[in-house]
Order: sequence, then C-alpha cells, then structure tokens
Amino acid sequence: MSESTPQPRAVARPRIVITYCVRCGWLLRAAWMSQELLTTFHGDVSEVALRPGPSGTFTIDVGTERVWDRANNGGFPEITVLKQRVRDVVAPTRSLGHSDQSPKPGA
Repeated sequence: MSESTPQPRAVARPRIVITYCVRCGWLLRAAWMSQELLTTFHGDVSEVALRPGPSGTFTIDVGTERVWDRANNGGFPEITVLKQRVRDVVAPTRSLGHSDQSPKPGA
C-alpha cells in the first residue's frame, strides 16, 4: 500500500468583469481598462471580461466585489485608482510602484 503525496491546492484567481453601456460608446474605455488590468495583474486574475450592459452602466467587479460603479462613484476611475482598488482585492500586499505614489504638493 503506497501513500500518495498530497498535491497543493490551486488558488482560484478572481475574474474581473467590466460592464459598460454600448449606446454610450464606452467599449473602447472598457477595452483599454481591461488591457491595463491584464498587464498589471497577469498572474493574479484569471481573466478580464467585457460585458455589454444597460444604458448608462459602467461597473467593474472583481470576483463578487464591486470596485467601481460610475453611478455611485461619480464618473470613471483614474487608472491608478482602479489598479489600487483591484490590487486591494486580488493582492493586498503587492506594490504597484509608481501607481502607489501620492502626487507631490503643488504638482
């Protein structure tokens, strides 16, 4: 009788979903943000999906957590803010380098 060595469990990586309004013409913005997120979090997320949504919608969900809602947050996120919010969900201890730096006073 041989004992098998336990295999490490794969950690599920979250899926990011960007829901955008087609009629508002926000597909390019959603696609650009997805490219930025995939480049930054390539090892931390399983995928970034673009989902057409109802009129006026622009939301970003990481797994089950909503990190941005245009209606509630007022417009669209700056890419550094979006990356920080995604990082806080997928890899809280990870540094984002220049995206974590605060702007200098007077800049």
